[in-house]
Amino acid sequence: MRVKSSVPKLRRKRRLLRKVKGYRAARGKLTRMAKQSQTRSEVYATKHRRRKKREIRRLWILRINAACRNRGISYSRFMNGLKKARIELDRKSLSELAIRDIQGFDQLVEAAKQAG
Repeated sequence: MRVKSSVPKLRRKRRLLRKVKGYRAARGKLTRMAKQSQTRSEVYATKHRRRKKREIRRLWILRINAACRNRGISYSRFMNGLKKARIELDRKSLSELAIRDIQGFDQLVEAAKQAG
């Protein structure tokens, strides 16, 4: 006796259509188009998760650079001075300090100038 896969097939189709809910026209209705759209969207999602990390790091560097320039030192000299002064803070922390704790960041700039 031949076994038909109608129930599993329907479940797969429903699961796929739930994932593409909100897509317009055939992409949200037809199985083949929905599958292609879902595959592409997963590729983009993976790519953009990686890109997001890069963009956030660029933002931290941009903020640190702006704060350093206001205090008369370039970003590269500031980072080099911190390294020579053996102050190990990551860029995320430095960015937060530049925004929230101005006096603390001023002290770091002075330490970097002294060491550099």
